[in-house]
Amino acid sequence: MRLAGIRVVRHKPGKRCLIEYDIEVSEDGSLHREAPRSGAGLIEYDGEMSGGESFLTVIGKVRARGVDAKSHIVQRGLWEGGFDDGGRFAVPRPLGEFPELHMWLQKKEPGTMATEMLAGPDGERLARGVAELAHELHTRGVAPLRKPHTMDDELRILHERLPLVSEEKPGWRGRVDRILAACRSLGESVPEPKKVPIHRDFYADQILVDGEKLRLLDFDLYCGGDPALDIGNFIAHVTEHSMRTLGTPDASIESEHAMEARFAELSGERVRGAVRVYAALTLARHIHISRRIPERRRFTAGLLELCEERLLVGGGRRVFGI
Repeated sequence: MRLAGIRVVRHKPGKRCLIEYDIEVSEDGSLHREAPRSGAGLIEYDGEMSGGESFLTVIGKVRARGVDAKSHIVQRGLWEGGFDDGGRFAVPRPLGEFPELHMWLQKKEPGTMATEMLAGPDGERLARGVAELAHELHTRGVAPLRKPHTMDDELRILHERLPLVSEEKPGWRGRVDRILAACRSLGESVPEPKKVPIHRDFYADQILVDGEKLRLLDFDLYCGGDPALDIGNFIAHVTEHSMRTLGTPDASIESEHAMEARFAELSGERVRGAVRVYAALTLARHIHISRRIPERRRFTAGLLELCEERLLVGGGRRVFGI
């Protein structure tokens, strides 16, 4: 093989870097690179290239404090456990580690991010498929290597981050405090769940749509937890994205409802209340996220009003039906 191109596609200075490598493959369509010296990395891909391809793009994921072996192990376990190219739900093919470069590798897969598609004509169908993907992960996922994530953890994150908004905008302190109190009340109302493998960063940018195939990306936060968290997190991200890019938080409401309904069919009606609570908590967390991203700051006031409407009207009971 021959390196034909290299690009840095994402960089958080001092933390993480994402690099793409374009590789031209030998004529027989196979790829195999032996380690050039003791202890060096290995690209572990020796199968046939699909569709007669003559090149491969590999993504290198670099972390400053050392290779993220846990994410690599989880992704390899999922691939080998049935989330490969043979099924409807898949993960990118893992290709090995280069510990000396603090890097692990995966194949760059084809597809379109689900974000823009959920508001389109096929949005409801896609949303149901995403709910099915989440359910498959929750029921067939590999054992997590990170500690479980609980409702107490979710509430702690909110109580750490939302007061930072009040420090920056003292005039909002009372409003933020009321939202925090409502979040705690809602969170404490959720029954203790049976913990299953969850993605924990489940939103539309993490899903590649390639025809009927859905590929799930990035397992940096993969752990044990409440399965309703993934769906609630996903729905809240859709709501926030709709408000920010389409002018109204309800632009993709049919897709949100279709996702919740399909997930309840698969996991039981009892999950609906928890899904809605996690959606509310995630939406509240976006108030802080909007202050960290300069181009989103102009949407903070709208997010604050939306959270007040959904959390404080009737104490959240009428809105969330719990």
